[in-house]
Amino acid sequence: MTPHAQARVGHVVPLRVLVGVLATLLVMTYVTVEVSRHDFGRFNLWIALGVAVFKASLVLLFFMHLKYDKPFNAVIVITSLAFLMLFIVIALQDTVAYRPQQIPGYGPSIKTNPK
Repeated sequence: MTPHAQARVGHVVPLRVLVGVLATLLVMTYVTVEVSRHDFGRFNLWIALGVAVFKASLVLLFFMHLKYDKPFNAVIVITSLAFLMLFIVIALQDTVAYRPQQIPGYGPSIKTNPK
């Protein structure tokens, strides 16, 4: 390989690291399944989100090479996720306004004028 061709190759992650990340993801998938079988009360959602964020972080850092990339790309990813969370929170806050109109066990109803 010439020096110029080698310069175009991106960061190569060692196979040992990739296998380790894969093993961690498989273990965390097992943890996700086991956690779903138990009732932790109001912490169910927080535990599930914590495991999901951890697994997504591993995928971003190692499989998408964000760990070895320029820091600016990490800032872009984190900012994008922050805006996504902001939009979801705004949408969930909007649904609170319509909660009194909902009938338990049914979807939203459309009022029509009977003739």
